[in-house]
Amino acid sequence: MSIEFSILMPCLNEAETVETCIKKARGSIAELGIAGEVIVADNGSSDGSREIAAGAGARVIEVAEKGYGSALLGGIREAHGKYVIMGDADDSYDFSDIKPFVEQLRAGFDLVMGNRFKGGIEPGAMPLLHRYLGNPVLTWAGRLFFSSPCGDFHCGLRGFDRSSILELDLRTKGMEFASEMVVKATLHKIKITEVPTRLRPDGRSRASHLRTWRDGWRHLRFLLLYSPRWLFLYPGMALALLGAGVSALLLAGPLTIGRLTFDIHTLMVSSMSVIIGFQAIIFAVLTKTYAISEGLLPEDARMKKAQRWMGLEAGLVTGFLLSLSGIIGTACAVEFWKAEHWGDLNPTQVMRIVIPSLIVLALGCQIILSSFFLSILRLKRRN
Repeated sequence: MSIEFSILMPCLNEAETVETCIKKARGSIAELGIAGEVIVADNGSSDGSREIAAGAGARVIEVAEKGYGSALLGGIREAHGKYVIMGDADDSYDFSDIKPFVEQLRAGFDLVMGNRFKGGIEPGAMPLLHRYLGNPVLTWAGRLFFSSPCGDFHCGLRGFDRSSILELDLRTKGMEFASEMVVKATLHKIKITEVPTRLRPDGRSRASHLRTWRDGWRHLRFLLLYSPRWLFLYPGMALALLGAGVSALLLAGPLTIGRLTFDIHTLMVSSMSVIIGFQAIIFAVLTKTYAISEGLLPEDARMKKAQRWMGLEAGLVTGFLLSLSGIIGTACAVEFWKAEHWGDLNPTQVMRIVIPSLIVLALGCQIILSSFFLSILRLKRRN
C-alpha cells in the first residue's frame, strides 16, 4: 500500500521523549486507519536517540548537516508520504491529535499550520518573553510584510503537501526554516489554513536547543531580507521625501520657527537624506531583481510592468539629464564666484546653488551606474 502520511520528527538528543512521541504518532496512524510512517530525522544525536527511535518503530534518517532546517529538509526529501506532518520530538506537541491536520490536508490545503495561541499554551510550556514579545512581534512582522494569513509563524506542528513544499526550494538551515516555509508558501500563493494546537511543557530535563535572542534575530533577519519593500523601499521613500520637502522649503531662504532658524546647515542634512533615501530605493529594485533571478522570490507582476520603462537606455538618458543639470548648476555657482572677482562669497547665497546642484549630479550618477548593474542582473535572469 502506498504511504499517504509521513509523520516527521527532527531529533537532536531527545532520548527522554522520542519514544513517547513515536508511540503517539503510530497510535494516531492506527486509530485513523491511514497508510502512514513515522520518520525521525536525526541531526547527530549522541545520547542513543537513534537506537531508541528505531526500536520504537520509526524509520531513522541521519542528516549530517547541522541545523533544525537541515534536519527537516533531509526528512522531507526522504519521506514516502504524499503528505508530511512535522513536529518536535520533545513531547510538547501531542501526536495523538493529528486528525485536524489530516482532514484539512485531504480537503485540499497545501499547508496546514498549527496555532498555539488559538489552541492553548499550558503553564510553563512557553517562556513569557516568547509568548508575549518574540512570537507575537515576529508573527506581526510576517503578516505585515507578506500579507500572510498565519497567526502563529513558529508553531512546530504543521502539515503540508510534500511536493508543494519541495517546490518552494527552501534553503535555510536553522530555526528560521519555520518562517521561510510560511513566507514562501504565502508568496507562491499555495493554499494555507490553520488549526488550533495545544502546546504543553516538553518532557526533557535538559535545556532547549532554542536560543531566544540569537534565533529571534535570525527569524527577523530572514523576514527583512525577504522583503526588500520594508527593508529598503519604504524607509528610502520616507527619507527621500522628507529630505526633498525640507530642502524645497530652505532653497528660498532661511526658515524660522519660533526661536529656531533653519538655514544652509539644515539644507545640507536634508539633501543628504535625499541621497541616502534614493540609494535605498535603488537597493530595493536591485535586491528584488536579484532575488527573483535566483529563485528566492517568485515573479512579480508589478516588477515586470516597471521593467518596461526601467530599461538601460531610459536609465542612461534620465541619469545623463540629471547629471547635466547638476553640472550646469555648479557652473552657475562658479560664474557667481567669478562675478565676485574670485573673492569671498556669502555662503548662505552660493550654497543654495551648490548643494542642490551636487545632489542632482549625484542622483544622476547613481541612476547611470545602477542602470548598468540592473541590466547585468537581468542578463543573468534571462540566461
